[in-house]
Amino acid sequence: MSNFIKTVIAALIMLLPFTILAQTKFTVSGTIKDKKTGEALIGATVKVADNPALGVATNEYGFYSLTLPAGSYKLSVDYVGYKTQELSVSPDKKGGTDVSMEPGATELSAVTISGKTNNITSAQMGMEKLDIKEINAVPVIFGERDVLKTIQLLPGVQSVSDGNSGFYVRGGAADQNLILLDDAVVYNPSHLLGFFSTFNSDAIKDVTLYKGTAPAQFGGRLSSVLDVKMNDGNDQSYHVSGGIGLIASKLEVEGPITKDDGSFLITARRTYADIFLKLSPDTTTKKSSLYFYDLNAKLNYKLGKKDHIYLSGYFGQDELGLGGLFGLNYGNATGTFRWNHIINDKLFSNTSVIYSDYDYNIGINAGGISANILSIIRDWSLKQEFEYFSNPNNSIRFGFNVIYHTIEPGNITGSGITNSTQPYNHSIETALYITDSWKASSRLNIDYGLRLSTFSVMGGANLYDLNPDGTIRDTIHDGSGQIEQTYVVPEPRISGSYSLNEVSSLKLAYTRNSQYMHLISNSTTTNPTDKWVGTDNNIKPEVADQGTLGYFRSIDNDKFEFSAETYFKYLQNQIDYRDGANVLNNQPLDPKLLFGDGRAYGIELFVKKKVGRFTGWLGYTLSRSEIQILGINSNSWYASTQDHTHNLSVVGVYQINKKWTASADFVFYTGGAVTFPSGKYDVNGYPVFLYTSRNGYRMPDYNRLDISFTKQLKPHKHYTSELVYSLYNAYGRENPYIINFQQDPNDASKTQAVQYSLFRWVPSISYNFKF
Repeated sequence: MSNFIKTVIAALIMLLPFTILAQTKFTVSGTIKDKKTGEALIGATVKVADNPALGVATNEYGFYSLTLPAGSYKLSVDYVGYKTQELSVSPDKKGGTDVSMEPGATELSAVTISGKTNNITSAQMGMEKLDIKEINAVPVIFGERDVLKTIQLLPGVQSVSDGNSGFYVRGGAADQNLILLDDAVVYNPSHLLGFFSTFNSDAIKDVTLYKGTAPAQFGGRLSSVLDVKMNDGNDQSYHVSGGIGLIASKLEVEGPITKDDGSFLITARRTYADIFLKLSPDTTTKKSSLYFYDLNAKLNYKLGKKDHIYLSGYFGQDELGLGGLFGLNYGNATGTFRWNHIINDKLFSNTSVIYSDYDYNIGINAGGISANILSIIRDWSLKQEFEYFSNPNNSIRFGFNVIYHTIEPGNITGSGITNSTQPYNHSIETALYITDSWKASSRLNIDYGLRLSTFSVMGGANLYDLNPDGTIRDTIHDGSGQIEQTYVVPEPRISGSYSLNEVSSLKLAYTRNSQYMHLISNSTTTNPTDKWVGTDNNIKPEVADQGTLGYFRSIDNDKFEFSAETYFKYLQNQIDYRDGANVLNNQPLDPKLLFGDGRAYGIELFVKKKVGRFTGWLGYTLSRSEIQILGINSNSWYASTQDHTHNLSVVGVYQINKKWTASADFVFYTGGAVTFPSGKYDVNGYPVFLYTSRNGYRMPDYNRLDISFTKQLKPHKHYTSELVYSLYNAYGRENPYIINFQQDPNDASKTQAVQYSLFRWVPSISYNFKF
């Protein structure tokens, strides 16, 4: 294996298009930061003023490196929403050229919403970058600003259900999205069964979504990567900010540890619906619980000119209980230690040790039974990455990642029941990758690379040898530490853009992704008790091959942008459950599962207005997502749960004056595929429903309008504040959440379909402040 890896890397390096020039060169490098806060600016551009083709963008830590022929130059530094900076460089003034940028003017005539970085020339496809100002402007349920709810308004992205934080990307399942917070995997990104996301927008600096065509440093999921990065904290001055809403309140504290060299950030958030429950006269309700809390924290410190360390963490917990009779507690915990080291002017190193944990605990105390069901998935990982800025035309990134997975599958303990435990599952996932961003010519840009991933199933847990009908033929249990089976999947990827002229380009991409961790659920929505399982001898790695073609255009001097992307995705080793399977107990899952192929294809249209008093976007997706599983629907193709043919979203933000801003969003999508009964029969006087076709029916179509108004209150010397009024589902449509079937109480020969809706009108008001 090692020889194969060495051969692949050597071949890639030999193919890298290095240009050898006889003339002397020098390198300018440094970091780009916000002057007021010290936050690193991601994606800021540094280019030669009179030759913009000679330029680079800062990486995710604000670092840049630009190599130029000997001479004197004036460089231009740009970042959306900031004043352009210029600096003079020459061979006798090189290296360590840091820049602190000031926010630009905020006149109403120059309001700007940031868009895709280098949208026309960049080879990257399927990438959406969200500005935190955009997230804060979009009205959402309960008035709580939400990263995931805003993501759902982008083309190619669809909500799992009403009010839910879960989402589908380009026809993929909810578990096929890799969600990262400072490089740590977040396995359940939702609070209160999906009504809130785990991401407190006050703690977030940058949000990037890759729709299936992510760079080679990302892997482990088939459909998308949502890369969320936390603020580092203000290293110039101390600040306190927060918000008070009808259902939740939050507080943020940040400031310097040592000015210019280190800072800290702490944010906390809690809902208080449980306080109102205690006011109920009903004893059971009074003893019930319904709340969540979360905490984000980050420290960073410069050890010198070339070394910077970061320590960040997240902890969130949900508490749902019914009067001591039933309880569901679940939560995420993540931690990231990162060391950035500038090896030289061209070579940047990032070393990370990452921890991720998700668990849920179900408690039952009724009918003489006291039981607990506990499930845990825990990861420890090491990531080492290098970025080599070879020359203005090449930026090479390479590294490796090792993840040690531990899964407790859902052990049942207590009194009045039969205890049932399963051994822990252990596995090791690794990846070795290299990628090059190459400016092949003034019109052609290419990103290409290879990710080689492996997954080793460790001994200590039970593996099952199955008969063709799914029954267990034999149980295999070897000692812990022994490698039972290893899978190896090469994941090539390439994307390119060709500029037709200064304002438009064509892009083409191919990407292969693999996935070794799988979420098993027979529900139409995402639930905290859905089970994560690892690949084993029966559950094979999921693999997806995606091809994408797109047209991108800048309109009216970049005030508008337009894009059209079409894609086709073929998926292998897709998972569905056998008819009548119960995946919620802790019995072996392998016998309950069936496997097959999937396909998803569609076209995404996107128009965005970025400048002026009125900004916003319109996105439309026409798509299909289908699956073929041996043993289901006579082995024919059928619509997957996430198949929504039409999806339309419209977002608008209007700055009325200096005090008032209005915003609204409208959403429409075709109802998802669902399994409904086709008939019924009587068994001893009880109706039993007959199901003949998996996902053979459709939920009703969904549509909703949300509106919001923000008022900037009179500023004071030491603080600013605002009031936010919002109305979720403004025209009160009762969109279906669940449809149940029952016997008509007035006519036993008939069946009733009963629709349940979660929200009609949801008004909210919030007060936000900053000291």
